[in-house]
Amino acid sequence: MKNILILDTGKEWGGGTNSLLELLRRIDRKEYRFTVLFYYNYEKPSKSDIRTEIEKLGIDFLLLDRNNQSLTAKILKELGRAFLFFDRKLQRLWIFGIDYFFRIRKDVESITKLLKDLGIALLYMNNQPSTNLEGILAAKNTGVKSVLHSRIEADLSFFEINAVNKWLTKMICVSEGIKDSFVRQGINSSKCIVIHNGIDTSITPAVSPEEIKQELGVGKDELLIGTVGSLVRRKRFNDLIKAISTLCVTRYALREGKIKCIIVGEGPERESLQKEINKNRLNDRIILTGFKSDAISYINAMDIFVLPSGREGFPRVILEAMLMGKPVVASRIAGPAELIIDRETGFLFKTGNIEELADCILRFLLSPQLRKDMGEAGRKRVIENFSIKRYVSEVSNILAEVVE
Repeated sequence: MKNILILDTGKEWGGGTNSLLELLRRIDRKEYRFTVLFYYNYEKPSKSDIRTEIEKLGIDFLLLDRNNQSLTAKILKELGRAFLFFDRKLQRLWIFGIDYFFRIRKDVESITKLLKDLGIALLYMNNQPSTNLEGILAAKNTGVKSVLHSRIEADLSFFEINAVNKWLTKMICVSEGIKDSFVRQGINSSKCIVIHNGIDTSITPAVSPEEIKQELGVGKDELLIGTVGSLVRRKRFNDLIKAISTLCVTRYALREGKIKCIIVGEGPERESLQKEINKNRLNDRIILTGFKSDAISYINAMDIFVLPSGREGFPRVILEAMLMGKPVVASRIAGPAELIIDRETGFLFKTGNIEELADCILRFLLSPQLRKDMGEAGRKRVIENFSIKRYVSEVSNILAEVVE
């Protein structure tokens, strides 16, 4: 039995967390003994946390002993931002240097010790190179094989690119777009393999659409537009609010029928989004529901699903929406552009183009048949191409290949 250490440096629950848990629930535990190492015991908003969920699976959970950022490091970073304001690249290089001197090298020492003490054969990192550099360096120090599961695009420094090319054994990318973005920056293509996220195609909503709509105050004559995700800037949910405003004021609601919109999730942008809703006088149209542990039931209640993000990997929420037979509108970016066949299972639009986003939504609003046809085509595509069984099998094959 091979010992595998999973390193997760994330600060909050997200799609990558769900994908990791799905993998650990299903992977052959007779072949591997897993231990997980997290930087933070972050909360699952439904009154749980990552330690609890990992330990439910019978897997040892470790929390890395880390010091808070020193006052000296904070001051040096601010000085760099102030004096290097004229050059963004120099700013990033300066901050990276401070991080390396005050934090990264200490974390490398701690992870290196763990790899040795636990007799680890493989280090599996659940994020992208910028946030897992210390893991790559620790694996290099010990001669341990390493796999990094890159779930989102990231701008890498020269040092990070060099570290991946020299010392990382293999990088799993969740989409061709993610792989291409790293290769363009200088990562060796031979290091990268694409494995799309998967979903359990047998999952069913716990609550009916009628009950959800009743809870939200959505009338029988109203169509429900919605989205799900952490309320962070890169999701660009403010664009959805502006598009709904455009539809309500100039195009649809005043002439054709009634619409409502829900944004399911929690995060630091909630106040900003509420201000946008207030500014556009949409309090009776748009509902910020907060986090919902049963998000799939809310997706199933939607007539149209929208994801206007500026940056993604291979979003599970689109898989969930397509599985529920919902027509999808999403940004034409890495991930969604591989999931959605434009004009067959949904519509893709240019990120930030409010008019195009509103037009895509409008086409679905005006045609029940189009919603039905594209929703059914999307469901078929997910079942045939993105099952969780395929995902676990492909990741397992990479792990077996690396530790061989």
